Amino acid sequence: MEVAAVAAGAHESPLAAVVLLVAVVLVAAKLGGELAVRLRQPAVLGELVIGVLLGNLHLLGWGALESARWDPALDLLAQLGVLILLFEIGLESTVGQMMKVGVTSLVVAVLGVAAPFGLGWLVGAWLLPDAGTYVHLFLGATLSATSVGITARVLKDVGRSDSDEARVILGAAVIDDVLGLVVLAVVTGAIAAADQGGSVSALGIGWIVLKAALFLFGSLAVGVTVSRRVFFFASKLRARGVLLALGLAFCFFLAWLSTAVGLAPIVGAFAAGLILEDVHYRDFTDRGEHGLDDLVRPISSFLAPIFFVLMGMRTDLRSFASAGVLGLAGALTLAALAGKQACGLGVRRGLDRLSIGIGMIPRGEVGLIFANIGLGLTLHGRRILDEATFSAVVMMVIVTTLVAPPALTWSLRRKRAC
Repeated sequence: MEVAAVAAGAHESPLAAVVLLVAVVLVAAKLGGELAVRLRQPAVLGELVIGVLLGNLHLLGWGALESARWDPALDLLAQLGVLILLFEIGLESTVGQMMKVGVTSLVVAVLGVAAPFGLGWLVGAWLLPDAGTYVHLFLGATLSATSVGITARVLKDVGRSDSDEARVILGAAVIDDVLGLVVLAVVTGAIAAADQGGSVSALGIGWIVLKAALFLFGSLAVGVTVSRRVFFFASKLRARGVLLALGLAFCFFLAWLSTAVGLAPIVGAFAAGLILEDVHYRDFTDRGEHGLDDLVRPISSFLAPIFFVLMGMRTDLRSFASAGVLGLAGALTLAALAGKQACGLGVRRGLDRLSIGIGMIPRGEVGLIFANIGLGLTLHGRRILDEATFSAVVMMVIVTTLVAPPALTWSLRRKRAC
């Protein structure tokens, strides 16, 4: 009997099934994360792999968690976790930092999006010729992502977080996130138009790009001014939890607003994090309260692992029995690795091009978020990414996340030894 059925029957409450699933997922996530950390790998990798194992226990004859893969309540918590995660990533950067990263970081970021996108599209057209252009485009968009958190941890571990290469990598990764979200907006907009029976012209694509740019930069320009005043007046309130409540409300409002203008909600959540700088809530911290990033971190630690485990659970290992899926996973991985190495072409002389290229390789959480959006997009009643293609993308994310830390460590130490 499935876990959800047992809980519902025992307690006669829909909530019982959900809380039992959440308990199982959270414990599994922390065990997987702990094992990954002990192996000197990112915790997110352990959460993803443990999810793959849980989601495929039915292959061993135990199907108690089979319903959890597509449970709507668990999926909703995972989607909230994605918004909080993008909000947290945005909080770690500022608009000022984006303006100061320099021409090198900008060129590296552009190449780091364009090259993987093109290679991903070519892999899709080669191995999935019958899937359609929109599937090929979405695979390219998925490969364009970069996970800055994984690279940042490696740079800190080897004592190179203050190097010129680190500044280029981290600056480029921030711009990469913005450009990747714009690419995602264009591709999803084109798919939505095609699903409604229309087609997207060059003018239509230009409008989607303009809309995404206007939302991102418009929300940043207006939000920086407005949020400063709102948080100043909110600091006069003496109720507990005002800063956290207002910060989350701001995140969710911009997520809703981005959806209202036809963009993915993660675009708004990321923009909200970029807007809210320390200076905006200094009145709270000056009186001894924790900063917004510290307040959001426990919520992210609760919700984000649910997303990663759930993405792993939706990976069907049976699909890898097909040589076609294995070939697709391998080709996507090679395209992902080679595409980010193209970043080195934009690095000025005197910097370590190899290390910068390797630093841009991990797809991590951002690649999974893009892939999950593909599961929810449909074109004429068919999902853009079926389970087999999704599984191949997850394998690409696992390999790039696994390979990058040791490769970057080796490259940076090689450079130091020279």
